[in-house]
Amino acid sequence: MTQMITPQPGIMDIALYQGGASHVAGVENALKLSSNENPFGPSPAAIKAYEQSGRQLHRYPSSDHAELRNAIGQVYGLDPARILCGAGSDEIISFLCQAYAGQGDEVVHTEHGFAMYRISALAAGATPVEVKEHERVTDVDAILAACSDKTRLVFIANPNNPTGTMIGPADIARLADGIPSHALLVLDGAYAEYVEGYDAGAALIDARQNVIMTRTFSKIYGLGGLRIGWGYGPAHVMDVLARVRGPFNLSSSALAAAEAAVRDVAYVDHCRAENARCRTWLADALAEIGVPSDVSLANFILARFTSQAEAEACDTYLQSQGLIVRRVAGYNLPTCLRITVGDESACRRVVHAIRQFKEA
Repeated sequence: MTQMITPQPGIMDIALYQGGASHVAGVENALKLSSNENPFGPSPAAIKAYEQSGRQLHRYPSSDHAELRNAIGQVYGLDPARILCGAGSDEIISFLCQAYAGQGDEVVHTEHGFAMYRISALAAGATPVEVKEHERVTDVDAILAACSDKTRLVFIANPNNPTGTMIGPADIARLADGIPSHALLVLDGAYAEYVEGYDAGAALIDARQNVIMTRTFSKIYGLGGLRIGWGYGPAHVMDVLARVRGPFNLSSSALAAAEAAVRDVAYVDHCRAENARCRTWLADALAEIGVPSDVSLANFILARFTSQAEAEACDTYLQSQGLIVRRVAGYNLPTCLRITVGDESACRRVVHAIRQFKEA
């Protein structure tokens, strides 16, 4: 008798994740602006720490990540005991779904939110619930209306990807106070460092027991290739997540580079300032040629076109000019292109190419 081997329910509903393209056929040295990477790369201190760590590759890494957690705690003014590190913030998101959501549970996220919320919910056997945004901005009332006695997790990215928009502290607090008592609010702060003076929800977390934030070293810190993230939340939540985390989920090299990166505050300040300057110029220059975007608080803009056909045609033209941006139809934004804010030269190349496309 032949038995059929099948995965858990929900797994086959997951569409394979498509990362930002890195190459264009027939084009050498294309400029990648599709994955929201820091155009300046990592801090020189992080590179040095990574190189030095190579001498100890025969040793197992720290299993408690104490040095990195202490560094994060010192820089951000957080309790290191309530920080948990993972292989990118993706892994923290996965831990949350694994620990708190399963068969019969629901995980709420917004219509233009990060794809991993839906993927991780389905992988845990839970049901993802997609909520409409209001003109590409998180809608607190719509999220609260979507919550039910089955809701276990509510994910919002703030600033959001791929829109670049965000909601303020009062709206976040109203959301935290309004979700069911048995649910957790997860604030995805992958782009929080790009917002001057924003604590990514830390004060809210310290005042409540139902909020956690996720963070990453992949964006402003320029360490996407090493896969390092972290989470911060109430002690009872972090204790649960620590029980599902593998003991050696981060390499020694990743830990060393991340610690050096987070301590190099001056470098982060420089990257933030340059991103803000170039982002404003890029958005204004594109608006002048008929390509608007919402005010972005992240390291990308969401360029809006008149139709899906125009957006795709512009993307094709940009590729022919050696410029790789991101189509976001998979995020329910078929008429848009997400464009990473590069350095000044990259931004000027993008505007010049889109102007040529519009005038053709």
